[in-house]
Amino acid sequence: MSSKIWHKSYGNIPKEINPDAYPSVTAMLDEAMKTFADKPAFRCAGQTLSYADVDRLSRDFAAYLQNKLGVKKGDRIAVMTPNLLAFPIAFLGIMRAGAAQVNVNPLYTPTELQHQLNDAGVETIIVFSGVSGTVAEVMGKTKLKTVITNGVGDGSGAALPSPPTDPRLGAAIKFTDALAEGAKLPFTPVKSSGEDLLFLQYTGGTTGLSKGAALTHRNLVANVEQFRAFMGDAIHPGDEVIVTAIPLYHIFALMVNFITYFSTGADNWLVPNPREFDGFIEVMKKARPTVFMGVNTLYAGLVAHPKSKEIDWSRLRLAGGGGAAIIPAVSERWQAMTGKFILEGYGLSETSPVVSFNPPTVPAFTATTGLPLPSSDVKLIDDEGKEVPLGGSGEIVVKGPHVMAGYWQQPEANKLAFTDDGYFRTGDIGQFDDKGFLKIVDRKKDMIIVSGFNVFPNEIEAVATGCPGVAECACIGVPDDKTGEAAQLFVVKAPNATLTETEVIAFCRKQLTGYKVPKVVKFVDALPKSTVGKILRRELRDLN
Repeated sequence: MSSKIWHKSYGNIPKEINPDAYPSVTAMLDEAMKTFADKPAFRCAGQTLSYADVDRLSRDFAAYLQNKLGVKKGDRIAVMTPNLLAFPIAFLGIMRAGAAQVNVNPLYTPTELQHQLNDAGVETIIVFSGVSGTVAEVMGKTKLKTVITNGVGDGSGAALPSPPTDPRLGAAIKFTDALAEGAKLPFTPVKSSGEDLLFLQYTGGTTGLSKGAALTHRNLVANVEQFRAFMGDAIHPGDEVIVTAIPLYHIFALMVNFITYFSTGADNWLVPNPREFDGFIEVMKKARPTVFMGVNTLYAGLVAHPKSKEIDWSRLRLAGGGGAAIIPAVSERWQAMTGKFILEGYGLSETSPVVSFNPPTVPAFTATTGLPLPSSDVKLIDDEGKEVPLGGSGEIVVKGPHVMAGYWQQPEANKLAFTDDGYFRTGDIGQFDDKGFLKIVDRKKDMIIVSGFNVFPNEIEAVATGCPGVAECACIGVPDDKTGEAAQLFVVKAPNATLTETEVIAFCRKQLTGYKVPKVVKFVDALPKSTVGKILRRELRDLN
């Protein structure tokens, strides 16, 4: 809203930040590596790297890229690895060489990988040996010239067992060899400016082929400054311990867990595979985190796991959530276990990513995504592009220094992505309350229309999750002869729960208007999810 109604709830939060506080993310993180040199920076698989180690190793990798591969400013280099020590070393090395990182999901199919590499014009990829077969499949159909493979312990000096590299990649270079060779080579620092490309962050591709959000150094400097200013004293520089179980190739973990908390000297424990819950919980027990960031499905899995009670939560100061709506029942269970409720936020790849977050001063879970960040302008507009009145629902559009310049080489998509007055169209429907807290009502395309009434799946899911015996659920619209569309709910039962369709519908009927009550309930063993933990409603539609 033009009046920025959220400012009245800011308290001590500054209304504006300086997006040019640092000339580049390189300058920001260089400062952190010197300031916190002796502190632990990253831990994984029993190994620890200090900030000085990360400084040295990333410098060696940058020298290798410059001298051996001829990498120049602006080149795009892909990184396709889970949360292992090689990830931060590779990213910092790529950035210091002046190149841009293309973040690749290690679970991509060959088709998805081929599209992304060709779209970004990638000639070099760093890939985890365990998924190197995917690269081998597409090698001849892309511009790839160099494949660098990393293992579990690479960068730590420890020779930890790792999956073999696909034999078709005979010329692949080991990450450890690249680091050893780079250590003997000169490194020429590259001066990056705010307008230089830092990441190509490919969006989920729910609408056809995925597009690369072109994020600059200034975009990320701005979002880090926005987040730090917004969180204020809730971030303790040099004294944070964060567990990173959400994937670093996703912009949420990359900006918040890595870049923001690295800039403040945090001790970051990386979890390569949070789906392996026993190992994940062992990391949590050892780390005793002060801060944890997750998606709803990760929180739901933790609160349901019997061993989570063995974790010492006494140091936990902050739990943040994003990626998808945090269900109130999940926050309640998390608070019962840890003493802290979840502060929910909202963002997108195109906004670097954080648009709004709940301030650390709120006394309880708000079931909203909080307040827009400093220097961010958010409006809600109708289909004609007019701003909706307070309390009304409209498409969330965003303007600010953290919003991408556009999609990589997609002039037509960029015309559609922005309003005439320069706001980015998120495709999400939101509402502001009178204090400026933003609630995501749903994605435009997920809306169900029952007899002319708009029904938002999130609302039904939030109610149904509170039903005893429901572990997780997801809702979609299905064709209906009488009402045009009806709500159908997919439910995963809690262990040992004896739950019937009739019981779930009766529970929903107590809390929802008649047309919102699910007409059909289907029990499933698991919900289809993206690697980031978002429920894939489009795949649920295929189950019918």
